[in-house]
Amino acid sequence: MDMKMLPAYFVIGGAVVAAATYFGSHARGLLAAFIAFFPVVSVLTICGIYFASGTQAAVSYTRSMLMLLPSWVLYILAVMLLLPRMGLTGSLIVGLAVYLGTALVIMRLS
Repeated sequence: MDMKMLPAYFVIGGAVVAAATYFGSHARGLLAAFIAFFPVVSVLTICGIYFASGTQAAVSYTRSMLMLLPSWVLYILAVMLLLPRMGLTGSLIVGLAVYLGTALVIMRLS
């Protein structure tokens, strides 16, 4: 990993979180989600892995992202459904537990 790139990764990641939070808090949920999902972070990660370790490592990373996608979808569904019933903290704890549990099962099976 090129340590000189860490400040750039930090700034880009922070900018994405700040922009998504800003627009989300101003009732612009679709725009906030678009910003949060925009693949700039994954593009940088794939490029970093590719330049450090080559094609095979980058392909392995992208394949792993797809394998863990169901866990992420279950996390989002849990938070979305439980937030009105349990509040923020409870829904996030349950959502993260669902994510971790399903991700660990997927990782064990692969």
